[in-house]
Amino acid sequence: MRLRRAFLYTPGEDEQKIEKACALRADCVCLDLEDAVSPSKKEDARITVAHAIGTFDFGKSERLVRVNAPSSPYFMADLRTVIHAVPDGIVIPKVEEASTLQEADGFLEAFEAQQELELGAIRLIAIIESARSFINLKEICAATPRLEALILGAEDLAVSLGARRTPSNKEIFYARSQMVLYAAAYGLDAIDLVCNNYQDEDVVYEEAVSGAELGYRGKQVIHPNQITVVQKAFTPTEEEVQKAQQVCAEYEAHMQAGKGAMGFKGALVDMPVYRQAKQTLARADMARDW
Repeated sequence: MRLRRAFLYTPGEDEQKIEKACALRADCVCLDLEDAVSPSKKEDARITVAHAIGTFDFGKSERLVRVNAPSSPYFMADLRTVIHAVPDGIVIPKVEEASTLQEADGFLEAFEAQQELELGAIRLIAIIESARSFINLKEICAATPRLEALILGAEDLAVSLGARRTPSNKEIFYARSQMVLYAAAYGLDAIDLVCNNYQDEDVVYEEAVSGAELGYRGKQVIHPNQITVVQKAFTPTEEEVQKAQQVCAEYEAHMQAGKGAMGFKGALVDMPVYRQAKQTLARADMARDW
């Protein structure tokens, strides 16, 4: 398990922005070859990205590359170029079938064997952004052990559904909830939708908190201004940590005395509540190490 609170996209064609992103302390830095790059600059961008992955110091940030869609003419060229820099992971957009991930897995496995790398060294992350993706979500989640996370592509999903986008995100609430459910069932991280408002920190924070409350582990970020506020939203507060510590200490003492559920400050504490407290402490420990 690793921190993926702020999932920062950076245009793959801009070496200066990539170098700046390396110093921003985002949990994940995803160099983008898809939406951020025009067709005329795809080839130059993939070369720039491969150079950056292999050369720049990303610190503790996860080094990721979003390639172009599997249905595009750029997909295989992207893969062939960037894997030689051995990124931490490949982000595949518009995943609609398990076979897409299985084919990518086979390609990466052959490369790892050839380069004498550990099997699974390069992770896969899938963007789920169409009605068809959600219909096939169970098979996608089980496609390969190399898959570590799912990302919610809200804008493309809305297009797929013919939905009208609203600030409340109510039109995609069902899909947003469903993705967390499937991710949890298969031991995957779920990364929440992009907030296109990068100037109002309160808007970004509220949306990030709503995702954390649903069970998301992080949020896509499109501007440096969003990083700190998003990582804060997905990090337990000192008050939450203190409460979790008290719950764990008292419940463990209760269990050692041969007792079951107990009262704590006017609320019932049983095994599920205890496990939630342990999760809170685990997330706080990871954030502290960062």
